[in-house]
Amino acid sequence: MSTERKTQFGTPVLFSISFLIFIVDQLTKFLCNTYLDLGQPLTVFPGFDLLLAYNSGAAFSFLSDAGGWQRWLLTAFSSMISVLLIFWIFRLPKTEKLAALALCLILGGAWGNLYDRIFDGYVVDFISIYYKSYRFATFNIADSSVFVGACLMILDIFKNKPALSSSVEKQDTTDADSRRENNKPDE
Repeated sequence: MSTERKTQFGTPVLFSISFLIFIVDQLTKFLCNTYLDLGQPLTVFPGFDLLLAYNSGAAFSFLSDAGGWQRWLLTAFSSMISVLLIFWIFRLPKTEKLAALALCLILGGAWGNLYDRIFDGYVVDFISIYYKSYRFATFNIADSSVFVGACLMILDIFKNKPALSSSVEKQDTTDADSRRENNKPDE
């Protein structure tokens, strides 16, 4: 096995990461549903509570009062995103480790919330961060995974930006040289 091969993520490893996130997300939601009372904060330390909440909408409870149709819209959207992420992971070069990890984190989080939406009609949230009287939106492990994955994706884009711009510049230079050669008068 070559050194390069040892440092690459294989597709089974990638999907195992996504599945592990899904399992941890569902386990923590089960525990919170079992041991916490809806809407009653349990302070872990100042600024951090466990607060059981059910979100029938999207991020920050957007569309939560829409009357029920949003469940199916958000389920369809999450399903489509999951399928696209799976195809993206399969097509991603194995050397793109940071992008692969980012996509797997996003996929695992999408699966966690998709499962809730399909079987419960809402997403179970329980992590509550606050400062004094200001409380940030309540979220869960799946949401955290999607957020971290998105941050890693942005980092990967910036990390690879110089390589992308230099390859574009090389292509532009090659195209210009080719055009000059084709426009030379016959001798």
